[in-house]
Amino acid sequence: MSVLETRTAGDPDAAEVLWTDLTPGQIADTVTEMGTPVSPPVVRDWLEDTGLGLRKIHKVLAGGVSPDRDAQFQRIGVLKTEYFDAGNPVFSFDSKAKEHLGQLFRKGRIWAGRASKAFDHDFPSWADGVLIPHGIYDLARNRGHINLGLSHDTSLFACDSLRWYWQRIGKLCYPNAKSILLLCDSGGSNSASHYIFKSDLQDLVNQLGIEIRVAHYPSYCSKYNPIEHRLFPHVTRSCQGMLFDTLETAVRLMRRTATKTGLRTTVNVIRAVYEIGRSAAKEFKTNMTILLGAVARIPEFTRQFRGFSFRGVAHSRFRVGVGRAGTPYTLGPRHR
Repeated sequence: MSVLETRTAGDPDAAEVLWTDLTPGQIADTVTEMGTPVSPPVVRDWLEDTGLGLRKIHKVLAGGVSPDRDAQFQRIGVLKTEYFDAGNPVFSFDSKAKEHLGQLFRKGRIWAGRASKAFDHDFPSWADGVLIPHGIYDLARNRGHINLGLSHDTSLFACDSLRWYWQRIGKLCYPNAKSILLLCDSGGSNSASHYIFKSDLQDLVNQLGIEIRVAHYPSYCSKYNPIEHRLFPHVTRSCQGMLFDTLETAVRLMRRTATKTGLRTTVNVIRAVYEIGRSAAKEFKTNMTILLGAVARIPEFTRQFRGFSFRGVAHSRFRVGVGRAGTPYTLGPRHR
């Protein structure tokens, strides 16, 4: 069609990728002016027959490359197999995007007699509160859990989320567990490079009395964390098009998250207020040791951390090193 000759663009590296900035209506008007009357639906059918259709931009390009990425994935795969075979739990662990309570707009559509009304602007100051959904996904059981925080997404909140889940659900499902494998991405409240997460997690290990092994996915690879595609999209689907007008509404909507393949979801609210800007104790940073294990050519890939207590310090600490993302490490309980 000659009308598209000067309004068609493409990808220099892929000849089959073409697009135009003209709509079917604009093309129909132009062709009609040229002497051939045609309607927008006919143009739309023609575009589809030629392989053109409405497309949206896909967020699939990684922001960078992580060193030894493939070896890190292979190591995580080996750890998962070891834990499954031993009957020990494998939990995928992450925070979902922050939500707001109140009459603020939320994406999605529902079947209804009339549309719900929301504010015409999404100013956070107009919200009645904030929701921090922290998720835990049990890979073996295909079960999800969401702890809703009402404060800030901090390392202590993440650890409290795991504490609540393990004490009330996890240990009942795995009464003979000797260790927990925790799959995390490399940033956020469970950052691979922050001392405070490891410090808070060691305190949790000492309280629970069970070993926790942490495997961070490589940088730029958070989408491979199982919770990102096995739980969170279904939670979003269960809540789309509905106002979070009250906390109870948010809990009810998230709790109904389920799939035909067996996913079921539990929800709890953690009402504690969490301080931001915390850092690990100076003694914690200056008394670190690492027991390294070699995997392929990555000497820092596997680490074994052992806990210990500082005299005169209220909380027990552990020796740890902060390295690149993807490095698994184990936290074992140590009592005074």
